[in-house]
Amino acid sequence: MSFETYFPVWDKLNTCQKNRILDGLTARQVKKGTILHNGSMDCTGLLLVRSGQLRAFILSDEGREITIYRLFDRDLCLFSASCMVRSIQFEVTVEAEKDTELWLIPTEIYQSIMKESAPVANYTNELMASRFSDVMWLLEQIMWKSLDKRVAAFLLEESSINETSELKITHEAIANHLGSHREVITRMLHYFQNEKMVRLSRGTVTILNKEKLEALQDT
Repeated sequence: MSFETYFPVWDKLNTCQKNRILDGLTARQVKKGTILHNGSMDCTGLLLVRSGQLRAFILSDEGREITIYRLFDRDLCLFSASCMVRSIQFEVTVEAEKDTELWLIPTEIYQSIMKESAPVANYTNELMASRFSDVMWLLEQIMWKSLDKRVAAFLLEESSINETSELKITHEAIANHLGSHREVITRMLHYFQNEKMVRLSRGTVTILNKEKLEALQDT
Protein backbone atom coordinates (compact mmCIF):
# COMPACT_ATOMS: atom_id res chain seq x y z
CA MET A 1 0.00 0.00 0.00
CA SER A 2 1.05 3.58 -0.63
CA PHE A 3 1.73 6.35 1.88
CA GLU A 4 -1.58 8.00 0.98
CA THR A 5 -3.55 5.08 2.41
CA TYR A 6 -1.59 5.15 5.69
CA PHE A 7 -1.59 8.86 6.53
CA PRO A 8 -4.78 9.39 8.62
CA VAL A 9 -5.84 12.82 7.32
CA TRP A 10 -4.54 12.59 3.76
CA ASP A 11 -7.97 13.31 2.26
CA LYS A 12 -8.17 16.56 4.26
CA LEU A 13 -5.06 18.02 2.59
CA ASN A 14 -5.10 20.18 -0.52
CA THR A 15 -3.06 19.31 -3.59
CA CYS A 16 -0.19 21.64 -2.71
CA GLN A 17 0.12 20.19 0.79
CA LYS A 18 0.02 16.63 -0.53
CA ASN A 19 2.80 17.40 -3.01
CA ARG A 20 4.98 19.00 -0.32
CA ILE A 21 4.73 15.90 1.83
CA LEU A 22 5.40 13.53 -1.05
CA ASP A 23 8.37 15.58 -2.26
CA GLY A 24 10.01 15.46 1.18
CA LEU A 25 9.00 11.93 2.10
CA THR A 26 11.65 9.25 2.64
CA ALA A 27 10.95 5.51 2.76
CA ARG A 28 13.22 3.48 5.03
CA GLN A 29 13.76 -0.16 5.92
CA VAL A 30 15.47 -0.68 9.27
CA LYS A 31 16.70 -3.78 11.05
CA LYS A 32 15.67 -4.87 14.53
CA GLY A 33 17.70 -2.94 17.12
CA THR A 34 18.22 0.17 14.95
CA ILE A 35 18.04 3.44 16.92
CA LEU A 36 15.88 5.83 14.90
CA HIS A 37 15.78 8.75 17.30
CA ASN A 38 17.98 9.52 20.29
CA GLY A 39 16.88 12.22 22.70
CA SER A 40 15.73 15.82 22.39
CA MET A 41 18.84 16.91 20.45
CA ASP A 42 17.98 14.53 17.60
CA CYS A 43 15.06 15.98 15.61
CA THR A 44 14.66 13.07 13.21
CA GLY A 45 11.23 13.86 11.78
CA LEU A 46 7.89 12.11 12.08
CA LEU A 47 7.90 8.35 11.65
CA LEU A 48 4.91 6.58 10.11
CA VAL A 49 5.09 2.80 10.45
CA ARG A 50 4.21 0.81 7.36
CA SER A 51 4.99 -2.58 8.88
CA GLY A 52 6.99 -3.79 11.84
CA GLN A 53 7.26 -2.52 15.40
CA LEU A 54 8.97 0.39 17.15
CA ARG A 55 9.58 1.05 20.82
CA ALA A 56 9.81 4.45 22.51
CA PHE A 57 11.63 4.52 25.83
CA ILE A 58 13.30 6.87 28.28
CA LEU A 59 16.68 6.37 29.93
CA SER A 60 17.50 7.20 33.55
CA ASP A 61 20.75 8.79 34.72
CA GLU A 62 21.77 5.33 35.93
CA GLY A 63 21.25 3.86 32.47
CA ARG A 64 18.00 2.01 33.17
CA GLU A 65 15.42 1.95 30.38
CA ILE A 66 11.64 1.92 30.58
CA THR A 67 9.25 1.59 27.65
CA ILE A 68 6.64 4.36 27.45
CA TYR A 69 4.78 3.13 24.38
CA ARG A 70 5.09 1.02 21.24
CA LEU A 71 4.26 1.75 17.62
CA PHE A 72 2.71 -0.68 15.16
CA ASP A 73 1.41 -0.58 11.58
CA ARG A 74 -0.11 2.83 10.70
CA ASP A 75 1.12 4.46 13.94
CA LEU A 76 2.75 7.90 13.72
CA CYS A 77 5.58 8.86 16.09
CA LEU A 78 5.61 12.54 17.09
CA PHE A 79 8.32 12.40 19.75
CA SER A 80 10.90 11.67 17.05
CA ALA A 81 10.26 15.28 15.97
CA SER A 82 10.94 16.65 19.44
CA CYS A 83 12.07 20.04 18.12
CA MET A 84 8.46 20.54 16.97
CA VAL A 85 7.19 20.18 20.55
CA ARG A 86 9.42 22.45 22.61
CA SER A 87 7.52 21.79 25.84
CA ILE A 88 8.72 18.17 26.05
CA GLN A 89 11.06 18.03 29.03
CA PHE A 90 12.18 14.41 28.79
CA GLU A 91 14.30 12.69 26.19
CA VAL A 92 12.74 9.85 24.23
CA THR A 93 14.67 7.21 22.32
CA VAL A 94 12.98 5.27 19.52
CA GLU A 95 14.30 1.91 18.32
CA ALA A 96 13.06 -0.83 16.02
CA GLU A 97 11.85 -3.87 17.95
CA LYS A 98 11.42 -5.80 14.71
CA ASP A 99 12.57 -5.32 11.14
CA THR A 100 10.46 -2.34 10.12
CA GLU A 101 9.38 -0.45 7.02
CA LEU A 102 8.46 3.18 7.61
CA TRP A 103 8.18 6.62 6.10
CA LEU A 104 10.02 9.67 7.45
CA ILE A 105 8.23 13.02 7.16
CA PRO A 106 10.59 16.01 7.62
CA THR A 107 9.68 18.05 10.69
CA GLU A 108 9.66 21.42 8.95
CA ILE A 109 7.25 20.19 6.24
CA TYR A 110 4.82 18.65 8.71
CA GLN A 111 5.00 21.68 10.99
CA SER A 112 4.25 24.11 8.16
CA ILE A 113 1.25 22.05 7.04
CA MET A 114 0.01 21.76 10.62
CA LYS A 115 -0.11 25.59 10.79
CA GLU A 116 -2.19 25.71 7.61
CA SER A 117 -4.51 22.75 8.12
CA ALA A 118 -6.98 22.52 11.01
CA PRO A 119 -7.54 18.74 10.46
CA VAL A 120 -3.79 18.07 10.68
CA ALA A 121 -3.47 20.28 13.76
CA ASN A 122 -6.44 18.55 15.44
CA TYR A 123 -5.10 15.11 14.60
CA THR A 124 -1.67 16.04 15.95
CA ASN A 125 -3.14 17.38 19.20
CA GLU A 126 -5.24 14.25 19.66
CA LEU A 127 -2.21 12.05 19.03
CA MET A 128 -0.09 14.04 21.48
CA ALA A 129 -2.81 13.74 24.13
CA SER A 130 -2.97 10.00 23.54
CA ARG A 131 0.81 9.63 23.96
CA PHE A 132 0.78 11.59 27.20
CA SER A 133 -2.07 9.39 28.39
CA ASP A 134 0.22 6.41 27.75
CA VAL A 135 2.88 8.06 29.90
CA MET A 136 0.40 8.75 32.70
CA TRP A 137 -0.87 5.17 32.55
CA LEU A 138 2.73 3.95 32.85
CA LEU A 139 3.30 6.22 35.85
CA GLU A 140 0.22 4.78 37.55
CA GLN A 141 1.45 1.24 36.90
CA ILE A 142 4.84 1.99 38.44
CA MET A 143 3.37 3.74 41.47
CA TRP A 144 0.44 1.48 42.31
CA LYS A 145 1.08 -1.98 40.84
CA SER A 146 3.53 -4.50 42.26
CA LEU A 147 6.22 -5.86 39.98
CA ASP A 148 4.76 -9.38 39.79
CA LYS A 149 1.53 -7.95 38.34
CA ARG A 150 3.47 -5.79 35.87
CA VAL A 151 5.58 -8.74 34.72
CA ALA A 152 2.47 -10.90 34.30
CA ALA A 153 0.77 -8.13 32.28
CA PHE A 154 3.86 -7.67 30.12
CA LEU A 155 4.12 -11.38 29.30
CA LEU A 156 0.45 -11.49 28.34
CA GLU A 157 0.85 -8.40 26.17
CA GLU A 158 3.88 -9.90 24.42
CA SER A 159 1.96 -13.11 23.80
CA SER A 160 -0.92 -11.16 22.27
CA ILE A 161 1.34 -8.98 20.08
CA ASN A 162 3.34 -11.93 18.74
CA GLU A 163 0.41 -14.39 18.70
CA THR A 164 2.39 -17.10 20.47
CA SER A 165 2.92 -18.43 23.98
CA GLU A 166 6.64 -18.98 23.27
CA LEU A 167 8.27 -15.60 23.72
CA LYS A 168 11.77 -15.08 22.32
CA ILE A 169 12.88 -12.50 24.86
CA THR A 170 15.66 -12.19 27.40
CA HIS A 171 15.37 -11.27 31.06
CA GLU A 172 17.41 -8.15 30.26
CA ALA A 173 14.91 -7.08 27.62
CA ILE A 174 11.98 -7.52 30.02
CA ALA A 175 13.84 -5.47 32.63
CA ASN A 176 14.41 -2.71 30.05
CA HIS A 177 10.74 -2.60 29.18
CA LEU A 178 9.65 -2.38 32.81
CA GLY A 179 12.39 -0.14 34.19
CA SER A 180 13.71 -2.83 36.51
CA HIS A 181 16.97 -4.76 37.01
CA ARG A 182 17.71 -8.04 35.22
CA GLU A 183 18.39 -9.83 38.49
CA VAL A 184 14.99 -8.79 39.88
CA ILE A 185 13.20 -9.95 36.73
CA THR A 186 15.08 -13.26 36.83
CA ARG A 187 13.94 -13.90 40.40
CA MET A 188 10.37 -13.04 39.47
CA LEU A 189 10.40 -15.34 36.43
CA HIS A 190 11.79 -18.20 38.50
CA TYR A 191 8.92 -17.65 40.93
CA PHE A 192 6.50 -17.82 37.99
CA GLN A 193 8.19 -21.03 36.86
CA ASN A 194 7.89 -22.58 40.31
CA GLU A 195 4.19 -21.72 40.22
CA LYS A 196 3.89 -23.50 36.83
CA MET A 197 2.88 -20.30 35.03
CA VAL A 198 5.88 -20.23 32.68
CA ARG A 199 8.80 -22.35 31.54
CA LEU A 200 12.22 -20.76 31.16
CA SER A 201 14.99 -21.62 28.72
CA ARG A 202 17.82 -19.62 27.18
CA GLY A 203 16.35 -16.54 25.52
CA THR A 204 12.80 -17.88 25.80
CA VAL A 205 9.87 -17.56 28.18
CA THR A 206 7.03 -19.98 27.43
CA ILE A 207 3.64 -19.27 28.96
CA LEU A 208 2.15 -22.44 30.41
CA ASN A 209 -0.86 -21.09 32.30
CA LYS A 210 -2.36 -17.98 30.74
CA GLU A 211 -5.34 -18.01 33.09
CA LYS A 212 -3.13 -17.94 36.18
CA LEU A 213 -1.15 -14.99 34.78
CA GLU A 214 -4.38 -13.16 33.99
CA ALA A 215 -5.66 -13.75 37.52
CA LEU A 216 -2.38 -12.43 38.93
CA GLN A 217 -2.39 -9.23 36.88
CA ASP A 218 -6.01 -8.53 37.83
CA THR A 219 -5.66 -8.99 41.59
